Amino acid sequence: MPLSEPGRRELLHLRDIQLRGWQRGDGLFDIEAHLLDRKAYDFENDDRGMMKAGDPLHGMWIRLTIRDDMEIVACEASSDHTPYALCPGAAPNFARLAGLRIGPGFNRAVNERVGGVLGCTHLREVLAQMATVAFQTLYPIRARKEREEAARIAAAGGTVPQRKPELVGTCIAYAPDSPVTLARWPWLRSP
Repeated sequence: MPLSEPGRRELLHLRDIQLRGWQRGDGLFDIEAHLLDRKAYDFENDDRGMMKAGDPLHGMWIRLTIRDDMEIVACEASSDHTPYALCPGAAPNFARLAGLRIGPGFNRAVNERVGGVLGCTHLREVLAQMATVAFQTLYPIRARKEREEAARIAAAGGTVPQRKPELVGTCIAYAPDSPVTLARWPWLRSP
């Protein structure tokens, strides 16, 4: 369903973000983002001079290489286009994200390592979206491993722990009392 019909307006800024999740041949996963900012009008840039409508103002890439437990093993960033000549100097600092785990507190940990003058606002912002893509990319793999572990425990005569899944409470579909949640994890029903 599209949005409502807008009033009269003029396009000023375009931001395109592409996010991709890849499974690598070595068992790791790459989560990549490309951010492209353009203006719909000509303007003067302090470092680059006259920028024509449609010229890339920001053209940035970032890749997280992660394990299936969501730990970042490497991060690489690159900038093809920036408003200032010194901006690409932030890219190497993103390697500091290695060792972080994507999960609760991720955005805070990112800011501790590459926040402020150590990093780039635009690359930091896209990292939160990359974390979501990481979960989406790894979901079937992690779910299969959980099912296999539960089957192994049950086959050995053990009791499979029934913990509250991390997804519960994260959106309307996964509200603790939603039909989606209760159908998927029936043990969460209140007695």
